[in-house]
Amino acid sequence: MKTVRRLIFGTIVRHVALVALAFSALFFFIDFVDEVRNLGRLGYKLHHVLWTCVLMQGAHLYDLFPIALLIGAILALSRLAQTSEFTILRTGGLGPGRALSLLGLLGVLAAAIMVWIGNWYVPWSEAQLQVHKAQFSTRQGLKLGQSGAWLRERRAQPDGSTHLITVSVGKAVRQDQFGDVRIFEFDDSGRLLRRLSARQADVSAGGDDVGSVWQLREVNETLWLTHDLLGEEAVREARPVVREQTHVQLAWQSSLTPLVVSASVLPPDTMSTLALWRYTRHLASNAQAAQRYEIEFWKKSFYPVVCLVMVALALPFAYLHARSGGMSLKIFGGIMLGISFVLANHISSHLGLLHQWQPWLAAAAPSALYLLLSMSAFVWLVRYR
Repeated sequence: MKTVRRLIFGTIVRHVALVALAFSALFFFIDFVDEVRNLGRLGYKLHHVLWTCVLMQGAHLYDLFPIALLIGAILALSRLAQTSEFTILRTGGLGPGRALSLLGLLGVLAAAIMVWIGNWYVPWSEAQLQVHKAQFSTRQGLKLGQSGAWLRERRAQPDGSTHLITVSVGKAVRQDQFGDVRIFEFDDSGRLLRRLSARQADVSAGGDDVGSVWQLREVNETLWLTHDLLGEEAVREARPVVREQTHVQLAWQSSLTPLVVSASVLPPDTMSTLALWRYTRHLASNAQAAQRYEIEFWKKSFYPVVCLVMVALALPFAYLHARSGGMSLKIFGGIMLGISFVLANHISSHLGLLHQWQPWLAAAAPSALYLLLSMSAFVWLVRYR
């Protein structure tokens, strides 16, 4: 059995590695052509372009690995079928259940690789890519859309009231350094009490009772003083009193952990599963819309299952007969079926967000549907062919 496993695993791994290498080379070339246009700007040299393209390959590999696994497995199993090697293995005692378990084991190993890529390598490479690109940006940082990234927290006061804190981050220089930061503090009646505007903020972990400490630089502070702080004279005059002051540096404590802060400025598809889970809990606790991140969390959680679906889609091709003809067309059809699965996986998340589906259902539906389809095709081929 070890010889059979070595033959099947070795053949599939070689084909998958070849397809993944071809995809990586193709996208590396596309990224290089796109980045080389910026050559010479602000000291952006050839080795910087190459390093940028290398860092981009992490996200590409994560997106393309299931397709590479499917194409490589289909090519490998079709080759075994064409050379009658798989037929010999079947006559030697390799039953459908044993073949399914062998490919299932291969799918589990591929899923483990996907977990490592998606939860460690991609977040690291994306963070390094942002820092690398920020060095050659005219804005000295990654601009976070038109309105920036927004965070919110609730803070209990000594008098029993609750203040709402809203933080706006305009750009990210590093994972722990942000620019164009604005902080708004409201009382429980919705009145604006304080506004801080800082050119830069360095975020570090706080103590036991503090999630993080923000070292704000070049700060403009505006205070809207309430009547109970102003005295009876201001109350009689019924005029608002605003006080403004500037600080070279100001330490501001927050319950927002550095992980939540860095998660808010990263695209959801580049975050780890743990970071997504913690960020969705933070959004839910502050009554913010979290469905987009919940769908991405469940999608990333179910993403390793995609590897099992891909090897299940490839298994029926081992039972095709080369003598019946049309092998190339059947292989092409299988590849297109796998591509349609990836497309359905992406569309399902958008439909779930649009129609307010349960996040786990939007993430799991394509995998369950195509796994059922592949198992049905496998059973039909084994039984009737």
